[in-house]
Amino acid sequence: MYQRELETAIEAAHIASRRILHVYEQGEVRTKRKTDRSPVTIADTEADSLILAHLQQFFPDDGYLSEETEDDFKRLNKSRVWVIDPLDGTREFLRRNGDFSVNIALVENKRPVVGVVALPVFSETYYAVTGEGAYLQKDEQDIRLRVSNATENLRMLRSRSRVNMRISELFEANERVVSMQKVGSARKGCMIARGEAELYYSIGYTMEWDTAAMELIVEEAGGIFRQMDHSIMLYNREDPLNRLGFYILNRKENALI
Repeated sequence: MYQRELETAIEAAHIASRRILHVYEQGEVRTKRKTDRSPVTIADTEADSLILAHLQQFFPDDGYLSEETEDDFKRLNKSRVWVIDPLDGTREFLRRNGDFSVNIALVENKRPVVGVVALPVFSETYYAVTGEGAYLQKDEQDIRLRVSNATENLRMLRSRSRVNMRISELFEANERVVSMQKVGSARKGCMIARGEAELYYSIGYTMEWDTAAMELIVEEAGGIFRQMDHSIMLYNREDPLNRLGFYILNRKENALI
C-alpha cells in the first residue's frame, strides 16, 4: 500500500547516510549549540536538506516535520506528514562510536505507517510498513525481524548520553534482567526488533522524530511501544515534545513498571 513511499524513504536515508559518512570520515567536525544546548553539525544540516529535497520531489503535498528545519506548522493541516531526524545521536557521531542513525517516518492520521532507520556505520537499514512486518536490509538481503520470546535472562538497553538513576534502579530491582547495555539513537529499538535485547525505558523527554520510525519497526516486529502511562503515542502534534517518556518491550509480561 505504501511501496512508493517506502522506496523513496529508503533512498532518502541512503543519500543522507552517504553524506553523513563523508563528514564522519573527515575526523574532527565543527560543532554549534542550539538553543536547547544540544549539538548540531554540518552533517545534521546537510542530511536534513538532502532528505527533504528527495522526499518533496515525490510528495510535494505532504506535510513535513524535521529536527533541523524550522517548523511552520503547515503540517497540522495535513493528514500525511513526514517526521524526520536527519542525524539521530549527534553526540554519538561526535564521539565516533557509530551509534547514530537516520530516522524517516511517514505519519498518517497521527500514526506512523512507514518507518525507516538507517545506521550508516553498520551499513544497516531497518524498515517497516504498517501491517506488513519489519525488515533489516543488509548485504543485499532483506531479513524479516521478530522480537525475542524471552521472559527470563532479559537484556535491557539504556541511553549512552542520558543518565537516569530510575533506569539503574529498575535494572537492579528485577532479578530476571541480567544485563544492561548502553546504546545510542534509534538503534535501541532496532536491536529489540531483531531480538538482541528485550527492554528499553526512556523516562526523560524525547521528540517525535526520535521515536516515529523506531516505533513502527518495533511494533511490526511483534514488540510493544507505549508511553509511560501505557497509552499509544500520537504524532503530528502541535508540540512535538514527547513529555511522558516511553518504553519498548518484547512481551508485555516483561514490563518493569
